[in-house]
Amino acid sequence: MGGFRSTIFVYMAAILLLAGGSLLPQTVCASDCASEYEQYSDPGGAAMVADLVIVRPLTFVVSLAGAAIWVVALPFTLLGGNTGEAGDVLVVDPLCYTFVRPLGYLGDDE
Repeated sequence: MGGFRSTIFVYMAAILLLAGGSLLPQTVCASDCASEYEQYSDPGGAAMVADLVIVRPLTFVVSLAGAAIWVVALPFTLLGGNTGEAGDVLVVDPLCYTFVRPLGYLGDDE
């Protein structure tokens, strides 16, 4: 039964990633999140390597988990009228942190 669940999880994550704009809320990462990181200091080589090898893979896994949680919560968020807000917090924000953030930028060091 565990193999079936993991297969379903992989298919749901793939559907969410491929459908992107049609299933996710209006705020898609590229333009909204990029402005957040316009001013940042030079992080240095060690921070870039740590970000690339450790942080980005972990945040990608968190993004997939958030997408799965968002799908499970979708009936309830549709009834509550907060589907967009839930999608922003569970899917869009982790994806922005994973793919839009400059390499090595790990926090607020302005």
